[in-house]
Amino acid sequence: MEIDIEEFNAEPEYFNSMKIRSSASELPDLMFHKSDSMNQYSEYLADLTDTEANKNNQIASEYAVDGKVLGIPDRKASDYVYYWTDMFDEAGVEVPETWDEFVEASEKLQEHFGPQDPDFGAICMGAKDAWPTYPLMEYGPAAQSGNGYYWDAMTTEDAPFAEGTDIHTVYGKIYDLFQKGVLGKDPLGITYDQSRALFAKKKGAMTLNSPMFLTAYKADGYDTAGMSTFYLPFRDSSQDEFNLVTQGDCFLTVTNNSENPEVAKAFLEFYFSEAWYPDYIASISSDSTMTPYAKELDPVLQTASELQPEVKFVTYGAGGSDFINMVSETKFDCKQLGVEMLTDGFDYAKRCEELNQTWAEARTKLGLK
Repeated sequence: MEIDIEEFNAEPEYFNSMKIRSSASELPDLMFHKSDSMNQYSEYLADLTDTEANKNNQIASEYAVDGKVLGIPDRKASDYVYYWTDMFDEAGVEVPETWDEFVEASEKLQEHFGPQDPDFGAICMGAKDAWPTYPLMEYGPAAQSGNGYYWDAMTTEDAPFAEGTDIHTVYGKIYDLFQKGVLGKDPLGITYDQSRALFAKKKGAMTLNSPMFLTAYKADGYDTAGMSTFYLPFRDSSQDEFNLVTQGDCFLTVTNNSENPEVAKAFLEFYFSEAWYPDYIASISSDSTMTPYAKELDPVLQTASELQPEVKFVTYGAGGSDFINMVSETKFDCKQLGVEMLTDGFDYAKRCEELNQTWAEARTKLGLK
């Protein structure tokens, strides 16, 4: 007896191909999902609520779809700002605790290292790939508002991008940061892999990413000596709560068209059991989601929690069916919007007006009013 399981792939093309395969009942027995793709595939996924893997998982129930747990996340992570301690010291920069301090630190680093190195960017982003803007553009609204399900809340509003809303405020902050030239001379010409290499060569002092960045960085053979981390502060005052977005990732699911559903579920139970999971989670940089198998994070990542021990964890949800339908109708893409912000002639106020108009029209068309 055999079962098929496919390796995780976060690329949009992968999920597009899976949509085609689902219509032909050709999905594998088990497949990995992101939290948002799991919502889109809910009709093809088996209910895992009664599994031991779910009962022992810290956050799976928070991603239930219509009351059913359809996937078990094999890792969780908050994002980090990776930085070079010696560059901070040389430029006289302290680890920031507020957004304004983060902007000031970025400018100070650019002003110190930029004149002698025209290729330097205080923040290595790799925005040519669009998705690396996500720590700002995707998680920013949740961090600003303290609501991990901010996307769902937006579906109830006609003008979610209006001045005074959390998303308008945080995107305004990000846009202002982008205008200061701290991403280097050509952020849209650099891919994610190239930005990682530039950071390794200290052509940048900071980069924003998940623990998987550290896994890839080490796999590339780069040295982590002198690298440290802090959490990205979206807050305006050190007296405000420090909202830290955390997210489950790589949700293992069992498909409805599996020829051997019980065997597939048995494999899922094995995957999250003592026989496999502890060694697996120890091999990557992300944190454990399983209560029985706690993990000590890499020393590079531990620094962030030592610097900011009192955080308010905000569990991130990628949006339910209403939001997915709104995105389909409006073509809203938060990460692509980050790319737009880096283009010449971008008008933030005008773009927000356009987004509000499109949003209101879509709500009417979808019957969400």
